[in-house]
Amino acid sequence: MAQIAKKLVIITEKVILPKVTKIIQAAGATGYTVMDAGGVGSRNTPSPGQPIVSDTYSNIKIEVITASEDVARTIAKQVAEKYFDNFSGIIHLGEVEVLYAHSL
Repeated sequence: MAQIAKKLVIITEKVILPKVTKIIQAAGATGYTVMDAGGVGSRNTPSPGQPIVSDTYSNIKIEVITASEDVARTIAKQVAEKYFDNFSGIIHLGEVEVLYAHSL
């Protein structure tokens, strides 16, 4: 049976991943997915031709699917307030239909 849930997407710098995942877990989310991300944004425009020596400064995309909008908004607020003054990032929230899931 399908279930309506919230999908929170956080795109930010890889260097803060451990801190962001602690916030996600402390807020009560049952899990998250992390992927490498790339692109151009208002705060971080990559310079063409510049080699990247380390992926420490690369971007990541974190997706959290939760049944609770409160959990999603708590995570978003804490991440933005703690890190987005000093690190680039964007957060968006949407509704998804979960077709198959072990648990939310």
